[in-house]
Amino acid sequence: MIKIEARLFATLRRYRPEVSLNEPIVVELAQGSTVEQLWQTLGIPEDVVKQTFVNGLQADRSTTLHDGDRVGIFPPIAGG
Repeated sequence: MIKIEARLFATLRRYRPEVSLNEPIVVELAQGSTVEQLWQTLGIPEDVVKQTFVNGLQADRSTTLHDGDRVGIFPPIAGG
């Protein structure tokens, strides 16, 4: 098993309302798990994810996660 810290941003926070603002979600996953498997574990539909970063670097759904990784998950965000 590996442990990662995930942070959900903007509208994705609704999938984990029990987590305080700026508090990471510690998730245990099987060795070799991917970003996509993390989304599934957190209950986040892939069509609402725009970008995912692992340790500050952009990652795609097939990126393999490792023990201690820090993951940020973002929805599409519009500004103005």
